[in-house]
Amino acid sequence: MTHDLKLGLALGYWGSGQPSGHAEAVALAEDLHFDSIWTAEAYGSDALTPLAWLGSQTSSVRLGTAIVQMSARTPAATAMAAMTMDHLSGGRFVLGIGASGPQVVEGWYGQPYPKPLARTREYVAILRQAFQREKLAFEGEHYQLPIHGGAGLGKSLRSTLHPVRPDIPILLAAEGPKNVALAAEIADGWIPLFYSPFDDAHYRAALAEGWSRPGARTTAESFEISCIVKVEVDDDIEAAADRVRPFLALYIGGMGAKGANFHYEVFARMGYEQECAKIQDLYLDGHKDEAIASVPLSLVEKVALVGPRAKISDDLAAWRESLLTTMLINDDPSTMRMMAELLGDS
Repeated sequence: MTHDLKLGLALGYWGSGQPSGHAEAVALAEDLHFDSIWTAEAYGSDALTPLAWLGSQTSSVRLGTAIVQMSARTPAATAMAAMTMDHLSGGRFVLGIGASGPQVVEGWYGQPYPKPLARTREYVAILRQAFQREKLAFEGEHYQLPIHGGAGLGKSLRSTLHPVRPDIPILLAAEGPKNVALAAEIADGWIPLFYSPFDDAHYRAALAEGWSRPGARTTAESFEISCIVKVEVDDDIEAAADRVRPFLALYIGGMGAKGANFHYEVFARMGYEQECAKIQDLYLDGHKDEAIASVPLSLVEKVALVGPRAKISDDLAAWRESLLTTMLINDDPSTMRMMAELLGDS
């Protein structure tokens, strides 16, 4: 069933330094009545500082993290940041969190990665306690508040900050079916990294399972799904796809080890197991250009909008029928204006 599809601006994280044009893109997003702007973090720039800086120049768009890395902060520290951001923005903050992968979690943050679903469940439970301004008291496998041992003087504490909203929205980044089901059960929304409106039956099943669990927080009607969708406009479809292929090849081939790459598995579930194996082999062997060239056009078109404006307009029909509630697009001004026009005409 066709539904209104909101637009969000995906700012991502920084490369070698602060990207140019972000302030202008944020101002344009608000002028075009985008729903939201989103920042990210991995192992360089953080998500919260740029969002606060840029968000101070806005008055209506929601301010989201896609995503904050769970391993970067304790649950209480993340709750403090979220409540502070919600105050600064007048109740416009959206907390997107994720478990990331073992290479980043163990290599950069120095935290153990095993049992990410169990850790996520505990993390979110503590966030909810803090947002409700309860005294933090938690006995879990991964988190204990007060902590066991130490000086033995820890006590349950309540936030000194009174939250603007005791129910700040929490969205979970998830790719595997079990994690997607968990998002439906305990979160207010889901942030897929790669989503295809043409191959989402397994996602629909996972979400339905989560919503059916006792005590599930939301329903399908109130659940938010926000996903980055690359949009590349060009009369030459292959040229447009070429601007997406490096991004896909990196995640399929280079983001994670063999047998432990969640992004690889997303595309394998779409029926591209053979192609993914080739891309990964080439990428890990140092043949990045060949890996990029091996990404099929059909795979690009599963998860991105590429080609001339008329084709993108036609392709949007599938996305309007999809599970997505918010499409997060890049900060190219002409693309932002075009997408606002196309979705405004729907």
